[in-house]
Amino acid sequence: MKLVCKELTRSATKLQMNSQESQVRILINVSKQLVLTMLGVGLASAAQAQDYSAQSPANRVALVELYSSEGCNSCPPADQWLSRLGAQARTSQAGAERIVPLALHVDYWDSLGWKDRFGDHRFTVRQQELAAFTNSRVVYTPEIFVGGRELRQWSANKAFDAAAAKIAEQPSPADIAIKLSGTAPRNFDLSAKVKLRQPSKDSHDAYIALYENQLVSKVAAGENGGVTLHHDYVVRRWLGPFALKDGMVQINEKIALDSIGIDVRADRFGIVAFVQNASSGEVLQVARLAVDH
Repeated sequence: MKLVCKELTRSATKLQMNSQESQVRILINVSKQLVLTMLGVGLASAAQAQDYSAQSPANRVALVELYSSEGCNSCPPADQWLSRLGAQARTSQAGAERIVPLALHVDYWDSLGWKDRFGDHRFTVRQQELAAFTNSRVVYTPEIFVGGRELRQWSANKAFDAAAAKIAEQPSPADIAIKLSGTAPRNFDLSAKVKLRQPSKDSHDAYIALYENQLVSKVAAGENGGVTLHHDYVVRRWLGPFALKDGMVQINEKIALDSIGIDVRADRFGIVAFVQNASSGEVLQVARLAVDH
């Protein structure tokens, strides 16, 4: 019996030790899960609260506006050209401080069998206004404006490079600062400050454009029927004009991506702010804040 009792005691002691070890392992696993959960919450909160900022450089930057439409069969080459242009600018600091591309889709081809989901009548009006500044009564797609001036030879590298370089060689007449603060996964507070460096008798307006990259459309009708189109730098939201007073303006807006479209991706959009001479249409300075790194 003593031997039996001794063995039972040993077994009981072993069971107790195993039970204690199991409890310790459970506590360790629970602690790990708690730490990982807290870390995950912290990372999510950090992502939501992440701030982005951008400042215009000391030189002028050329705003490149492409007026395009999914209902125009001559536009895809221009769309591809703008995508390449933007990609080249993003690969170097010099490029980023030289040009900022935007694609504005007009609505006047929507009656030809395909309604462009990115088309906006305000972009048609802006294209007409830019043309009117140079006494032109004709608008078309694709049409390129650089710094607020039409460039018909945009597909010729030398002509475009010369136009962009001419602008970039000039000192900036204005300073633009953009800040974007994440308040939720798809909600942001936007602030932009635009200030002229020298007093001016002319009127000036500031604009904000939210653009999106990596967009794909499968066109089912119209001139591009059966073609899959790829777009970058497409303006999804347009704010302005904001009139400068005493040479400056402070802009504060709330950006809710769901109000633009449930398909808008938070990881592939950016903000562009620019200031324009309201009398001549010349775009004086541009700043871009790229969230889509």
